[in-house]
Amino acid sequence: MPTDLPSHLPTNTTPAGGPDLEKVQLAVVKALHQHWKLYLAEGVLLLILGLIAIVLPAVATLALTIVFGWLFLISGIIGLITTFWMRHAPGFWWSLASAALAVLAGGYLLAQPIAGALSLTVVLIAFFIIEGVASLMFAIDHRRELSGQWGWMMVSGIVDLVLSIMLIAGLPSTAVWALGLLVGINMVFGGMALTAMALHARKAAG
Repeated sequence: MPTDLPSHLPTNTTPAGGPDLEKVQLAVVKALHQHWKLYLAEGVLLLILGLIAIVLPAVATLALTIVFGWLFLISGIIGLITTFWMRHAPGFWWSLASAALAVLAGGYLLAQPIAGALSLTVVLIAFFIIEGVASLMFAIDHRRELSGQWGWMMVSGIVDLVLSIMLIAGLPSTAVWALGLLVGINMVFGGMALTAMALHARKAAG
């Protein structure tokens, strides 16, 4: 019995999943390349704002407090309007309490921005923890898809977690200046990560 296969039969020597993996990698590179300018613009903007916040941390802290105050106040007023507009809907009192609380929080932050900085610092700690974990997961996903410069995003996530620990250790005396300073540092590292990914995506497509 002949053991040689006929020459016209196809032979598959490619490892299983090889072509599919290449297609996934190509799709990731194309997707990053199509939007590399947006990534670059966002990265540069974050770098500029971050440097300003680092140079003027107290001003940045005050500005952040005022911005959050207006956000709470406006969202609370809109919530009150919509709640009374739909006053016959279920959950009226819960919606009313939530909107009123937002108005009070916004008014407090605008009336006492320095004292409100301490409250915002606690919120910022939670934000840094969540963003740090999200950045680490984002970096792991990019590493799994073999996307370039995922290490920068992982560093950004680690920095977020370190900043949250620094904030907790410095409470309450450093809240006035730490809020603006740490947000600035976070912006700088985030901007560096986005800029590096954008430039890598541009060169990879080229």
